Amino acid sequence: MKSIQIAIDGPASSGKSTVAKIIAKQFGYTYLDTGAMYRAATYLALQHQVEQEDSSAIVALLDQFPISFGRNEKGEQLVFVGDVDITHAIRENQVTNNVSWVSALAPIREKLVDLQRKIAAQGGIVMDGRDIGTVVLPEAELKIFLIASVEERALRRFKENKEKGIPTDLECLKEEIALRDHKDSTRVVSPLKAADDAITFDTTGVSIEGVVAFISKKAKEILDK
Repeated sequence: MKSIQIAIDGPASSGKSTVAKIIAKQFGYTYLDTGAMYRAATYLALQHQVEQEDSSAIVALLDQFPISFGRNEKGEQLVFVGDVDITHAIRENQVTNNVSWVSALAPIREKLVDLQRKIAAQGGIVMDGRDIGTVVLPEAELKIFLIASVEERALRRFKENKEKGIPTDLECLKEEIALRDHKDSTRVVSPLKAADDAITFDTTGVSIEGVVAFISKKAKEILDK
């Protein structure tokens, strides 16, 4: 049976992960949350008090505590480093506010991109991140770049954090998201940008169901060729 690679990129809280999980389930594909991998690396760096720019120390920690994924009884994704469940810990504000500098380190990206490509080579995959269509899976048959206003993305993250019991200030979130957009789009290594052959879709005011329907339609058009 024919399968394709689907790359979904975009800035923080543009709806990438939520949509990617649903699409993967619809098509029976593997879903890989690359953002969780960079958050896991950031978690390790913070836990072990690694100084910024010390990429060799973070690479050593990733070798010592490899990243893996699992599922709970509800089918929800779990993230581990070694045998430690860090699913919720990597969503804390401290990790969120430090992931940009960790993910900008070339050796970290090289290590994680290599792992991401190995997973993708195993069959149909939906992968989301910031450089999937440009760097990780440049040959992906379908590339989607999701965008949304800072205000809407901040509100989404605010609601998510509230549900998880993470104390958050909405105005502060807006500033943090705008700052992360700048850091991610201006970094030297694998900057956040749409691939030349990506379809850009503005999710501002669009429901999750609407975004899923759009991507699903595009994927089916490719599979039916």
